[in-house]
Amino acid sequence: MVLGLMAEDVVFLVAGQRPMRGREAFAAGMRAALQRVRIEGVSEIQDIQVDGDHGYCWTYLALTITPVQGGPHKRRAGNTLSVFRKEVDGRWRLIRDANLLTEV
Repeated sequence: MVLGLMAEDVVFLVAGQRPMRGREAFAAGMRAALQRVRIEGVSEIQDIQVDGDHGYCWTYLALTITPVQGGPHKRRAGNTLSVFRKEVDGRWRLIRDANLLTEV
């Protein structure tokens, strides 16, 4: 799963919600959401910059969220800004993610 791409201390920022802190909080939130909805997405990288052991990626993201039990789907789209850190094991991991998606 994508959890291995995240630092243990990752923080997700979403408009109108409290920051989601930690890899386990993300995992629990996704497990709960995926019981109710199916999420499909397309992303377009706009910019990537790296400076030493940190880097960021600006992405345009479009999601379609469909209830598992049926019903109308929702579309959300917008920009995200993700910050990465090179860990001592040499792997790059997500440490911060700001999600600016709105309903389409």
